[in-house]
Amino acid sequence: MDLGPHAWFIWLSYIAVFATLAGLVAWVVLDTRAQRRALKALEERGARRRSTEAAP
Repeated sequence: MDLGPHAWFIWLSYIAVFATLAGLVAWVVLDTRAQRRALKALEERGARRRSTEAAP
């Protein structure tokens, strides 16, 4: 596979896209964990979710 004289740019572009996507996935995973910890802390302090209450 010959990418021509601009092969370095093509590979650099692929690396940049991969790094960006990996960073976004890591951000989502870490934020989900943080939100779950925060929700657990709130529930331990007595806060309840409205979505779990019985309908009138």
